[in-house]
Amino acid sequence: MAPPPPSPSPSPASGAQYAHQFLNTALSQRGPSALPYAEDVKWLIRNHLVALADAFPSLHPKAALFTHNDGRAAHLLQADGTIPIHHAGASYNLPAVLWLPEPYPRSPPLVFLSPTRDMVIKPHHPLVDRSGLVANAPYLRSWVFPSSNLVDLVRSLSHLFGLDPPLFTRSPNPPPPSPSPPIPATPLPRVHPSSSSSPSPSPYRFPASPQLAARPPPTEDPAEVYKRNAIAKLVDMAYADAATLRPVREAEVDTLFAMQATLRSRGEVVSDGVRKMGEEKEALERRLQDVMMATDLMEAWVMENTKGAAGDTEADEAIETADVLSKQMLECTAADLALEDTIYALDKAIQEGSVPFDGYLRSVRALAREQFFQRVLSTKVNKAQQQAQVSGANAIVLVQLCSSAGKMAYSSLCRQQRKDFEVVIEDGRS
Repeated sequence: MAPPPPSPSPSPASGAQYAHQFLNTALSQRGPSALPYAEDVKWLIRNHLVALADAFPSLHPKAALFTHNDGRAAHLLQADGTIPIHHAGASYNLPAVLWLPEPYPRSPPLVFLSPTRDMVIKPHHPLVDRSGLVANAPYLRSWVFPSSNLVDLVRSLSHLFGLDPPLFTRSPNPPPPSPSPPIPATPLPRVHPSSSSSPSPSPYRFPASPQLAARPPPTEDPAEVYKRNAIAKLVDMAYADAATLRPVREAEVDTLFAMQATLRSRGEVVSDGVRKMGEEKEALERRLQDVMMATDLMEAWVMENTKGAAGDTEADEAIETADVLSKQMLECTAADLALEDTIYALDKAIQEGSVPFDGYLRSVRALAREQFFQRVLSTKVNKAQQQAQVSGANAIVLVQLCSSAGKMAYSSLCRQQRKDFEVVIEDGRS
């Protein structure tokens, strides 16, 4: 990231007074010309720059146009001037610019060294890269809002640069070799007038680098240097873009993984449901086959029995009992039911006055006596069946015969009783 060339500093009567006036005017602007800083931190930015101007009069607050790596241009505040250092018992002033980016003071400032034409940046300096950006300073890496400030930053840089100066004056070409041992050349001091009205501790000069003094600096093609710098900047931009995109992509990947887990669980539920439905379908198909087989058997049985019962058959021939006791039980039950119906018919006749009372009494007495004998006989037959241990199947058949087919058997007895009843009625009328 390369800053634009610093604009010439104004010449105010007092650095602190100028800082107060300039910052009050710059930070109070509104509209299109307003500086891109948050309103809640403008007062803190003003205090940082005023304190910096009081502690280091050589740094003056300004507003200038700054171009970002992505091509965006913004009107930002800066502190332009020199940073005093002490090296090898002498004092020097390093030209520098402190830019305050849009998120300042929540993020650290951008510090650039601005060497003059007769200066060179020390190669492979641990704190300063080839473009002059101070990127690896410990205070910048550990910047904490709101405790960090510009005064402590400049003091830290002054101390670190005093231990290892990042700028040197260019060494003149060494003299031709002579028989005497060569003596390392020491560059002449360079004087850089201080922008502050206070007296400077010593003339502005930089120590010569031992590596540069021992041998002439290698000549490099400016095009190659520009190419290397451009490639380095592109690589830095690529790393910055990758670092910016990585959290977003990681969040998207985590979301996709969560969605994948949800879909897998739902897929397992659906698969389990399909499996259960298949098992239920197979069970229903087997049940359907069993029902169809039972239906075929029932239809065959119905057809066979329908053909056998097509002709006229007597009631006694339609039912075939299992043994003698069952047959006797059937006859007793049929006679009991027939007698019950005959007594019921006599009750209706006496109510209607169709039968004389004395004839009704004689008939009922005879029928009741016969019904009593039939029921006693039925009880004895039942005991005989229990003693003979008749199977449950035969008992079920006997009950069915008594309930349905037995009625057919005793119908003949009913007809016979009806005839006798009619005879009784005729005798009564006569």
